[in-house]
Amino acid sequence: MNRHLISAGDLTKDDALLILDTAEELARVSERSIKKLPTLRGRTVVNLFFEDSTRTRISFEAAAKRLSADVINFSAKGSSVSKGESLKDTALTLEAMGADAVVIRHGSSGAPHRLATWVRGSVVNAGDGTHEHPTQALLDAFSMRRRLGGLDGRRITIVGDVLHSRVARSNVLLLATLGADVTLVAPPTLLPVSVGSWPCEVSYDLDAALPKSDAVMMLRVQKERMNAAYFPSEREYSRRYGLDRDRFAKMPDEAIVMHPGPMNRGMEIAAEVADSPRSTIVEQVANGVTIRMAVLYLLLGGETVA
Repeated sequence: MNRHLISAGDLTKDDALLILDTAEELARVSERSIKKLPTLRGRTVVNLFFEDSTRTRISFEAAAKRLSADVINFSAKGSSVSKGESLKDTALTLEAMGADAVVIRHGSSGAPHRLATWVRGSVVNAGDGTHEHPTQALLDAFSMRRRLGGLDGRRITIVGDVLHSRVARSNVLLLATLGADVTLVAPPTLLPVSVGSWPCEVSYDLDAALPKSDAVMMLRVQKERMNAAYFPSEREYSRRYGLDRDRFAKMPDEAIVMHPGPMNRGMEIAAEVADSPRSTIVEQVANGVTIRMAVLYLLLGGETVA
């Protein structure tokens, strides 16, 4: 593996499978009564979050602590960043503290890449702007693999606000690397201009895609990132691109439903679908800790898992 995890596109198939297989071993450890491992004792992991996040930050913190690393949580609010300190100066401060790994979430696309040029430790991208979120894609692939078996040849449909979704981009890149066939379904206004160069199919018809899908991932409509009207109304969006009970019935019996969270229940996904036994949404949260343990373990050269 590389020293950093900035993009899902940086991972070869062997890299991705190594992370998934390592996570599988670590998941068995997590089932023990004592979940902690000594593998990263003496290492320091900094969570550097310039954007609010509950799931991702807590997940990385739990992952590092289960591996016995020291964790420093750095929030931009109330720090020197709010007084105008630059990302580079913050990076140099972390470098002086001897951070072995920096997990960064930032509102600007490319911030983790810049950070990686300024620090000696490993950099993990926990979401940058509308660019990527590679550990989310890894935990999604891990969740699919546990439910569906292998991913090679599986048909995955990703639905919704692709334009503003770093999760969608990372998932398309990773799932294509792992041999899955990915289809994006969205209104034309919610697809990026560059989507033609992505390794996936594009459709505007959700009803046509559902019967052919092994997994359907619904994306949150990111209203906070929208500065224009991308669709006529929430009701119209839900009518055409929401996964309700009737659409759920069109999916194959073994197909699963996913969502990276947080959800707009009743808009992109009906509550009864989100809570059904074929939904992996709660599993995805649990699997997030395991996958992030695997990433930190491999990047920081941990000892044996067992």
